[in-house]
Amino acid sequence: MIFMEQLPKLSRVPKHVAIILDGNRRFARKLMMKPWMGHEWGAKKVEALLNWCHDFKIKELTLYAFSVDNFNRPKGEFNYLMNLFRKEFGKFKNDPRIEERKIRVNFIGRIYMFPRDIQDKMHFLMEKTKENNGFILNFAMAYGGRQEVIDAIRKLSLQIKEGKVNVEKINEETFSKNLYMKDEPELVIRTGGEKRTSNFLIWQANYSEWIFLEKHWPEFEKEDFILCLQEYSRRERRFGK
Repeated sequence: MIFMEQLPKLSRVPKHVAIILDGNRRFARKLMMKPWMGHEWGAKKVEALLNWCHDFKIKELTLYAFSVDNFNRPKGEFNYLMNLFRKEFGKFKNDPRIEERKIRVNFIGRIYMFPRDIQDKMHFLMEKTKENNGFILNFAMAYGGRQEVIDAIRKLSLQIKEGKVNVEKINEETFSKNLYMKDEPELVIRTGGEKRTSNFLIWQANYSEWIFLEKHWPEFEKEDFILCLQEYSRRERRFGK
């Protein structure tokens, strides 16, 4: 085991890490549990992940927690997930780390698709933490990269119609400001063994370093996180050059 006093020194640590939390259901099947019960284990791992990011002074974390397509999950699993979100967001609003570490919580995606009471919990957390500047935690919920681009185009179109934006002056910076999230992660990790990007941050992650792991998300440990950071620190980022 790697303990706090044994943390390695890294030549480069990403300021912003994004993770696709994949493999919860497959993990549950390995334990011969109902597939959706793996999400409970996944939620506990997120709590630990916040501490690992703090150890390495990472400033921003974006988690792909629920996609637009996930609304098509079987009714039993969907209801289980909604209740899990209710419980976890309710717990998180009283988490002492929010104030101690000045954590700002964002929810990015079409959050209007969720039941009203879950939307209220999301808005409460965002409002409560909006002035915090120590660490940013983004939950991608009802999220899809293509949907994000479409929604940004709609916002820009309305601004053009209202005369607030000159079409001739639209550039990448202008477009980025209309996305759910402007910041770009230096490192994206996907657990669960799949090697695809699955409609995640298709604009922001254009030059991110990607790491794909075989381990399912509930199996992801601090040692795995450290190995990912070490791999990132060894890579030469070329940005297309």
